[in-house]
Amino acid sequence: MKKAYWIGCFRCDSQGDAHTVYAELARPAVKSVGGRFLAYGEAAMSYESGVLERTVVVEFDSLECAMAAFESDEYQAARKALGRRAERDFRIVGGCAE
Repeated sequence: MKKAYWIGCFRCDSQGDAHTVYAELARPAVKSVGGRFLAYGEAAMSYESGVLERTVVVEFDSLECAMAAFESDEYQAARKALGRRAERDFRIVGGCAE
């Protein structure tokens, strides 16, 4: 089975505490379906059209698990806590065959 990944890049997070609340709510929602945080924090370097921004990579056992985590009521509550002023680029990507 191919793994899947959440890749999120926060272009703008002007709400300060909102990001902390988001993280506190998002972590258990992600972990409840087996999500594993592989990387998070400010990008160390960017190239080409990249921007140095907060980036998160989460691994799931399948695309179905990744999508279920995103669509869960718990994760949607985390998104709501983040608010509208936090701008991010968020993708769910299928992994390569093992």
